[in-house]
Amino acid sequence: MSIGMQIRRLREERGYSLEELAERSGLSFRGLIYIEHGRRNPGVLTILSIASGLNVAPARLFEDFSQAADKTETGQRNDSRPVGPPTSDASDG
Repeated sequence: MSIGMQIRRLREERGYSLEELAERSGLSFRGLIYIEHGRRNPGVLTILSIASGLNVAPARLFEDFSQAADKTETGQRNDSRPVGPPTSDASDG
């Protein structure tokens, strides 16, 4: 899940419209639309403003990212590629 999708999910859970989140966070309505739709990546200050507007810790905006990273670190994968070093088709000798 992208950060924009996570922001939208948290916003909708709270029943906030985009206009309301813009007012609460001090950001522009259009800027929030771009972030939610993945057309713009928010900077650190923007993330802090959005988290404040949603009344959540900034880490909540990255929850799904960290869960995906945890799965990768523990060896769980979402694809069928083999785990291990890449192999070479060229012979050594």
